[in-house]
Amino acid sequence: QHLTFSHSMYMLMVLLASFELQALGCGCVGQAVLSRGAHGGPMTVSVGFAVAVAMAVYVSGGVSGGHINPAVSLAMCVTGRLKWTKLPIYILAQFLGAFVGAAAVFGIYYDAFMDYSNGKLEVTGPNATAHIFATYPAPYLTLINGFADQVMSTAVLLLAIFAIFDTKNKAVPKGLEPIAVGLLIIVLTCSLGMNSGCAMNPARDLGPRLFTAVAGWGMEVFTAGNNWWWVPTVAPMLGGVLGAVTYIVFIEIHHADTDEQLGSFILFLVK
Repeated sequence: QHLTFSHSMYMLMVLLASFELQALGCGCVGQAVLSRGAHGGPMTVSVGFAVAVAMAVYVSGGVSGGHINPAVSLAMCVTGRLKWTKLPIYILAQFLGAFVGAAAVFGIYYDAFMDYSNGKLEVTGPNATAHIFATYPAPYLTLINGFADQVMSTAVLLLAIFAIFDTKNKAVPKGLEPIAVGLLIIVLTCSLGMNSGCAMNPARDLGPRLFTAVAGWGMEVFTAGNNWWWVPTVAPMLGGVLGAVTYIVFIEIHHADTDEQLGSFILFLVK
């Protein structure tokens, strides 16, 4: 009974955090798009999503460790920082929270959606609104470069996250880690966001995309951009592990207790 209750609480906290991320982040995008730039733009979206990430981490950080991204959760499992038994629970909660968060934004701005495109929910074109919820590639972007884009951006994300939470490095003051993560999101979206919006989070992208598919945008949300949908779902998972392992190999195992950490990491890899 205690085990079931604990898993239920973990799932609830992760779901709430993922919901908050999606509601606030996509709310920023929705406000900018539906007002046709009158109430927001690229910078408000970048800052808004970053603050949403920070607040979401604060919401669940004390219970679940602030897991709002499957790519982060997988990287934590691969590097021995999270039990594998928790991974499916966290990922399910992350996707559910993102789905519900997208639904909340659609509900709040329903009248604005209807007014924006005369009652039509469009994926592409001048009145497109699907990109409020999920990422879509720029017209020039190939799938290969898009995949590389998501691997690299998520690798950089995890590399920096591991540094932020590494108490043996130049540690961020306790309690301010989510703020540092938020600042990281700002610089990533400002530097690597042009190609496809810098998803870096499969739940943040696929969860809302599933919502748009059933809410009226249809299956075009999966076929648009040369069947783009799978790229921000798969590539961040690979990039996250790459960034985490890179930090451990090049930074973490070179701290003062190098031998002990290196031995533990090698033992974990060969288990």
